[in-house]
Amino acid sequence: MTARCVMVLGTTSGAGKSWLTSALCRYYARQGLKVAPFKAQNMSNNARVVAPTLHRSRGSLPPEEADFPWGGPAENRWLGGEIGSAQYFQALAARAQPEVRMNPLLLKPEADTRSQVVLMGQVHAELGNLPWRGRSERVWPHITAALDALRAENDVVVIEGAGSPAEINLHASDIVNMRVARHAQARCLLITDIDRGGAFAHLYGTWALLPEDERALIRGFVLNKFRGDAALLAPAPQMLQDLTSVPTVATLPMWWRHGLPEEDGVFDMAPTPGAALGSGSAHGLKTIAVIAYPRISNLDEFQPLKNVPGVRLVWARSPAECVDADWIVLPGSKATAADLAWLRAQGLDRAVATHAAQGGAVLGVCGGLQMLGEALIDTHGIEPMDLGNAPGLGLLPLVTQFAPQKTVRHTASRFAALTGAWAALSGVEAAGYEIHHGQTLPHAAMAAAGDVARQALPDGLGWQNAQGNVLGVYLHGLFEDPRVLHALFGASVPTLDTVFDGLADFITTHFETGVLDQLIAP
Repeated sequence: MTARCVMVLGTTSGAGKSWLTSALCRYYARQGLKVAPFKAQNMSNNARVVAPTLHRSRGSLPPEEADFPWGGPAENRWLGGEIGSAQYFQALAARAQPEVRMNPLLLKPEADTRSQVVLMGQVHAELGNLPWRGRSERVWPHITAALDALRAENDVVVIEGAGSPAEINLHASDIVNMRVARHAQARCLLITDIDRGGAFAHLYGTWALLPEDERALIRGFVLNKFRGDAALLAPAPQMLQDLTSVPTVATLPMWWRHGLPEEDGVFDMAPTPGAALGSGSAHGLKTIAVIAYPRISNLDEFQPLKNVPGVRLVWARSPAECVDADWIVLPGSKATAADLAWLRAQGLDRAVATHAAQGGAVLGVCGGLQMLGEALIDTHGIEPMDLGNAPGLGLLPLVTQFAPQKTVRHTASRFAALTGAWAALSGVEAAGYEIHHGQTLPHAAMAAAGDVARQALPDGLGWQNAQGNVLGVYLHGLFEDPRVLHALFGASVPTLDTVFDGLADFITTHFETGVLDQLIAP
């Protein structure tokens, strides 16, 4: 079996590559084909834990690379770890088990000039210290081995590119766009966001900057996020085809609420129900403000809140955006101490403290839990910019000690008997995942004085203050668990399967007839 490869390229970041890849995965899976997604390199702090999967071939890795990170005997290798959230959801759309080969390289930004490098699901500190052009040649054998193995096991591999394939300063060291397309001889779609303006210039300019052999791989242009009468686009699509010999194969209408988490969802400012009404509480809505610090991570886990009736979700970057909130949520962070310093610089520490003092509900998730404690201790230099030793917000009597070993695992647990704002979670079973450095424990001196955090989840996974309004958990994915949503809101939201089917229906309707099937034809 050698899979046909379809690749989604974009004229820019945010053009729509990730969701179109998901839609294609479900479209081909619904035809009874065995489908897998692939993205050679993803740069995102949105990551998911994937379970170890048995792989029976190490592919074409050279001998000096063969033992890392595949591990174990060459014919009997189990791989697990973390991959980008987009590829996790694409795998579910493909009805496939998410695994590390689908996103062999993940870069998790910790500062403007520093990223944690995750290769085949595992942190690789050595690669993180290499200059990029030297790093790309080191990782390319792993990328091709992962892709070749997926091609050997599937009928179709749907590949996502990154950014633009025509960045002339990066083209020579490219390992995610056209180098992958050439290796797989992928049939490529080039998508652009027409809502930004300049769409035809973006499409033509991208095509024109590519070498001739790479242009030949582009089979169709896609206009995304169109608002208005498509007939008014003429004669531009035909003029573009005359210049490039590439047809425009789809004009996709603007679709604000398709239900799939956006890869950069903090910048997704699509209106949520009731958002235009002003104060959510005054109009019977529950307003949930999620603090959007610079290194926010796993923000996609809040997507279900956008779909809950009666909930207004706000990304908060200033105290004013927290004023009317019923809940304030401190999400995960890839740089907890640095984001805590940013939060203080914005005055958001006072906004959170005032909200809590007035009895408002506060939730901290992972890095947010760590911020809620009394202190952060970083004796190993885990946190960037030497900010790891810092006082916390002091809303829970806890101390976090950062450690070199990273916890990456799926987790299922049950909430204890909770009080106050979070009492509805008492006894509720919840499943999710952990991705964090360090452990959080009660502050010894405060505990000795009688100020003890109450365990909300066993094994140090969650804590609650005595008043019952402040809750911190290490468990990501709470709002993706239907049991939690029902307990907190008495509501359910569309399942991901329903969302994926909706995406497939959408592209079936709006692509030119036969195009999607021609992309995988012999």
